[in-house]
Amino acid sequence: MRFSLSILFLLTLTFSSVDRLRAQEGIQNNLYPLRDSITLDTMIGYTDLAAAMREPEKVVKLVLRKEKYKEFPKEIWSFPNLQYLDLSKNQITEFPDSLGKLKSLQVLHLSKNKIEALPRELGDCQNLVLLDINQNELTMLPPQIGKLKKLKYLDLWSNSISIFPDELKDISDNLKVMDLRVILINYSVQDRLHKLLPNTLIYMDAPCHCNQ
Repeated sequence: MRFSLSILFLLTLTFSSVDRLRAQEGIQNNLYPLRDSITLDTMIGYTDLAAAMREPEKVVKLVLRKEKYKEFPKEIWSFPNLQYLDLSKNQITEFPDSLGKLKSLQVLHLSKNKIEALPRELGDCQNLVLLDINQNELTMLPPQIGKLKKLKYLDLWSNSISIFPDELKDISDNLKVMDLRVILINYSVQDRLHKLLPNTLIYMDAPCHCNQ
């Protein structure tokens, strides 16, 4: 495992500390109440898209790993109460603009795909707490990532990112962990990231002797 149990415990605590408040926000906005992080992690999710489509309003957690998808399944937009989505280990190349329609989405796993860019509409996922997009082909982060005020955990491990926007500072109060290992980052950029995110535990390899 790349993260120690102590870090995972820290994440569980930080997620749980706002669970009740976020659930209340969901009720006030007439949304399906947001589940707490432990519930989302341990609950059994739908693993068959056809079965999920038979009762779309009940789909809170959807796990579609290793399904050889080359694009986001369009059926996903039929699940208004989706809070946990796992599309890891597919062959997806494009991150759809319409992902912002998933207003209740809290956890998004997209590791081991072929995604090259994140759209600005990512910032519309206002309830996103965890974004796991390691081992893809990203080269930059969009400025709109600064709109994800509830984001706690950002896994970008093993991408080719060379552009980090100043808007990262806008999520510095809540972002607990960011993984940037297996990414070539020189000393000046690493220093800048620490200044943008002074409250964040940032995992990085030793700085490279490269230009960025």
